[in-house]
This record gives sequence, structure tokens and C-alpha cells, in this order.
Amino acid sequence: MLVQWEQVKQRVLHTLLGAGEDALDFSQDVEPSFVSEVTAPGRSALDSVEVAYGRQIYIFNEKIVNGHIQPNLGDLCASVAEILDDKNVSDMWLMVKQITDVLLVPAKDTLKSRTSVEMQMAFVRQALGFLEDSYKNYTMMTVYGNLHQAQLGGVPGTYQLVHSFLNIKLPGPLPGMQDGEIEGHPVWAVIYYCLRCGDLNAAMHVVNRVQHQLGDFKSWFQEYANSPDRRLSPTSENKLRLHYRRVLRNSADPYKRAVYCLIGKCDISDNHGEVADKTEDYLWLKLNQVCFDDDGSSSPQDRLTLPQLQKQLLEDYGESHFSASQQPFLYFQVLFLTAQFEAAVAFLFRVERLRSHAVHVALVLYELRMLLKSSGQSAQLLSQEPGDPPTVRRLNFIRLLMLYTRKFESTDPREALQYFYFLRNEKDSQGENMFMRCVSELVIESREFDMLLGRLEKDGSRKPGVIDKFAGDTGAIISKVALEAENKGLFEEAVKLYELAANPDKVLELMNRLLSPVIAQVSAPQSNKERLKNTAVAIAERYRSQGVAGDKSVDATFYLLLDLMTFFDEYHAGHVDRAYDVMERLKLLPLNQESVEERVAAFRNFSDEVRHNLSEVLLATMNILFTQYKRLKGAPAGTPGRPQRTLDDRDMQLRRQARALITFAGMIPYNMAGDTNARLVQMELLMN
Repeated sequence: MLVQWEQVKQRVLHTLLGAGEDALDFSQDVEPSFVSEVTAPGRSALDSVEVAYGRQIYIFNEKIVNGHIQPNLGDLCASVAEILDDKNVSDMWLMVKQITDVLLVPAKDTLKSRTSVEMQMAFVRQALGFLEDSYKNYTMMTVYGNLHQAQLGGVPGTYQLVHSFLNIKLPGPLPGMQDGEIEGHPVWAVIYYCLRCGDLNAAMHVVNRVQHQLGDFKSWFQEYANSPDRRLSPTSENKLRLHYRRVLRNSADPYKRAVYCLIGKCDISDNHGEVADKTEDYLWLKLNQVCFDDDGSSSPQDRLTLPQLQKQLLEDYGESHFSASQQPFLYFQVLFLTAQFEAAVAFLFRVERLRSHAVHVALVLYELRMLLKSSGQSAQLLSQEPGDPPTVRRLNFIRLLMLYTRKFESTDPREALQYFYFLRNEKDSQGENMFMRCVSELVIESREFDMLLGRLEKDGSRKPGVIDKFAGDTGAIISKVALEAENKGLFEEAVKLYELAANPDKVLELMNRLLSPVIAQVSAPQSNKERLKNTAVAIAERYRSQGVAGDKSVDATFYLLLDLMTFFDEYHAGHVDRAYDVMERLKLLPLNQESVEERVAAFRNFSDEVRHNLSEVLLATMNILFTQYKRLKGAPAGTPGRPQRTLDDRDMQLRRQARALITFAGMIPYNMAGDTNARLVQMELLMN
């Protein structure tokens, strides 16, 4: 009971906490809530984007359950962007795939892996690569879109591309530029844009051509370009920083200042707004300045760590600074490129129209073992946990999936099942397998027992359901769902499920509970009693033909209740003699004085389901005797075929039987309905 309440509490919390986490208003339209309106029966609640993703999840799971090589989930999800023909979504998946294309550092848990220096350096390297590739594409689009102004020519390559790009971006002379020009453009602008496109060789080409104008810069830049992690030696770095502080900090050439700050990872407070006027440029500059080794040689104004940058973007600037409500993909990118995957997913999930993208990014991270999950299931969607570094956030992955599937689990249970399969290795706070728990809730909510769990054929064999593909031990899942249905009072559904799970004891126990309240009722077409009777008879026939039996006492009660049902059907139909014959065969009541004590002793062995009907059985039997008595009295006096003496004997027998019933009713240790004894005595008196 406590566990059941815990599960209900979790479902309520999922809905309330989910909906309460600052759901963002991204349009003038009313956004659907986390628990969307109920869809018309028979119609799917999935939109076209969700269907497209669902298809890829199906392909992914299909390969896994069939024992094939695990496909790349990132590639499968990215293919949805091609179908959607949405550049934002395409760019998002391109970024997700590139950033996560790093080697996982072996560690005892994901947190240790994610916070290791090697992995953080790899994330920064991948982020810079993505930003550089994107910018190079942007310059190409700009150039090819303005070929006349760009005057593209010369040897193909980044240098020529940058030269043509600057024909468009910096068409005229700029004041304050230092160290001359190269082919009509400021030297430092050309170097900066070559670096911005990620081409160190092109930048080196420029430096070599104008080296006599640049002083010591050539040797520093050579060292930087040849360093595997783009970092000068401490000695060179200090020299460059000193030169920057003395000569360049107040320089009028913004490109020169930016290149020096980038190579020397210095003056981190300068955002270089004249050069880096877009968020992506700002991010690229800052990621270039991030350093990982703490040798103590850098002063605070020259040292930017990844956690510092993460805190600045997520907490200090936050959503409002980046106009996240107008540009959700941009803010997602800001967080994701700085390895704040959980915060990025949680943010995007709060945007109703982008929720499906967020969920599938989380699934990709989860499969890559890069996702930091909440340790408690009741945690908010995004949370901080004691003991974690201050900038680390965790995502409640289970809640994320359950909130996502809530929208369509009742209309598209097959699809919901595909998502729940990702939870097969997760446990809830009681240690219960989350996949099994979600499946049992899904089956009961959707009532799609046959489709999901399979159905029983006439010969007693089980036709497989959707679940068979996912679970090795389907019996355990079916038993769990059956128990869940039983605990919720859905006894008829539980009977079917226990039959599927081949548990005859539970089938008969629940059938006894269901039959007991209805056996004395008058049968009517399509009534509750008629339906249960048909179910019980089908079970009895199936079990008899297959030689299946439950626990001896439960078994005996089931067949006795079925016989009592036959007795009452005959009685209500007015077939008193046939009803009397049934009762005589059952040996439930004493029909002579000699058997009273024997029947009272036997009564102690009957189950409650039989005892609860005793009042009705006694009254019906007494009524049968009274009806037979009246019929006897109404018959003409003795005839040659039926002498008077025979009639007198029958009269006496009926009265004795009535007396035996009264004695039995008085002797049994059971409190019957209030007026039962009075009504029995009244009928017996009428017979005397």
C-alpha cells in the first residue's frame, strides 16, 4: 500500500514540478500544459515531429532487441532534421553530434568522466571546431551571395575566402588599424578572420608575408600553432601578456587586441565587442581563452576556467541576457557548447514546441553515458546535488521521459513503450525496475492488455504482445501488471492477466471474489452476473480440458460457486424441482434431521465467499420447500395412482426438511442477515 502511494505521489510530483518549472511563454498562443488535453479516442496525440523521432527510436530499439550492432542514435535523430527541413534543428543536431564525438574517459561514474580535464578539454576542442566550421560556412555563403562585391579570385583556400569576405565586411579604410595592410585589408583583421575560420595555416601564411611589421609576434604565433592544445609555454605567455599590458591594452586596433588576447589567453574581462559582435563570436573567443592547467603563474584577470565560463553564461547572464524566449536555439547552443548539457536540455524541454528535440538530445547523451542524472526520482527536472562541483547540474532523466510520454501514452501506447525501454536499467526509490513499473502503469492506463501483453487463445496458449520483444521475462511483467490491477480493484482485468501469467490460484481466488456478490442475483442479458458467469464457465471449461487446477480449497470454492449459480438460475426461472435436485446433490444444507450436525461441521470448512451467500441459499431452499408444500396441498385428495398415504408422507417429509433447515440455521456459528431467521421461521410455520 505504501509503495503504491509512493508511486501515485511520484506521478503527481512529475506533473506539478514539471509544469511549475518556469514554463516559458514563447508565443502569443496559449501553450499546452505539461499534461496535454485528452485527445479524441482513436486519434494519435503525436504531432509530425514526434512521429518522425518515434520512427527513429523504433529503428534503434529494433536493432538492440534483435542483438544487432547498436546503431548511432545521434545519426538516427539527426536524420529527422532532414525530413523537417528546418535549419535550426539541422544545426542543433550537427552541434550535438560534433560536441559529443569525444572519447569517454574511463571512470567509476559519469561525473568523474565529465569533470576530468581530458574530457573537458575535448569538449572545448570540439566546440571550437564547430564554431569555426560554422563561421567558415557563413563566410562562404556571404561571399557566394555577393560575388560581384566579393571579387573572389586567386588560389582557392581560406586566405582568399577571407580576403573576399573582407571586401564585403570592411569595404573602406578603417581608422586606428595598425601594422599596415595585406592586399588592401588590415593585417590584423585578415589574421583574426583566418583564425575565426579555424585555419591556423592560413593565418601563418599572412604572418609570414608581413613578419617584418609584427615584431616578436611571429615566434609566438609559430609556437601557438605547433602546440597540440593551442597553448604557449609559460615563458612565452608571460612575455606576450607583458607586451599586451604595456603596449596594446589601449590600442585602437580591435583586431590586434583580440588576436593577442586569444593567443595569450589574457585580459579575460575584455569582451571585444567591436570584433565579436555576435554571440557565437563571443563564445569562440571565450572558449579560446579557457585554460585547464593551474600552474599559479596566471593572475586572476588572465585566467578563465571552464567552470567560470559556465557560471557566467548560466547564472550571471542567464536567459534574459541572451533573449532566450525569442532565440531558444541560440541559448541552447550557448549552454551546450560550454558542456552544460543538462541545463541546455532542461531549458529546451520547457519550450513546448521544441520539447521533442530536447528529449531526444537527452536520449543521445544517455546512450553515450554522458548524461548526469539526478540520484533521486523526486528531484526537479534540473537540480544541483550536495557534493557535486558548484557548476554541475543534473537532469531528472526519468521524469523527463515520463513527462514526454504522458501526452501520448493513452493514445499511442506502442510508442510510449519504445521510450520506456530506455529505462530498463534504471530503478525507482523503492529499488523497482523503472521499465517494469512504467509498463504496468501504461497497460493499466491504456487498457490495451491484449495488444501490449498478448492474449490467451482458445487452446490456452498465449499469443505474444508488443512487450515480448523487449522483455526476456514477460511472465514477471505480466504478473506485476496483474498485481497492480488487483491492487487498484480492477479484478476482472487482473483475472485475465493472471491467466496470461499462468497463475491459476490467483485466477480462481479473484473469480471467487467476483462471483460471490452476484450468484444470488436474477440473471439478465448483458448484466454483470451474466458477464461474470460466462467468464467463469469459460475458465472452468479451459481448466478442465487442460487438467489445470489451483489450490484445493480455492478450486473447490470456485466450482461450488458455479453450482450455486446454476441453483439460483433454476430457482429464479421457477424450476423449483430442478433447483431442489441441484441443492440435494451439493450436500450444502441438511435436507433431513440426521444430517444437520454433519452439515454444521462441514460448514466450518467453507470459504467466506460461500458463507456470504448462506442467507440467500437458505431462504431460496426454504422457499422451494414451501412452494412444493403449497403445490401438494393444492393437489386433489388421494387418487388410485397416488394414494392419500403417499401424499401424507410427502407432507411430513417437507415439514421435517423445513425443520432441519431451521435447526441448521440456529446451530451454525455465523451471523446471517438480520431477518433471515425470522423469515425462515415464518415459512416453516405456514407449513404446519
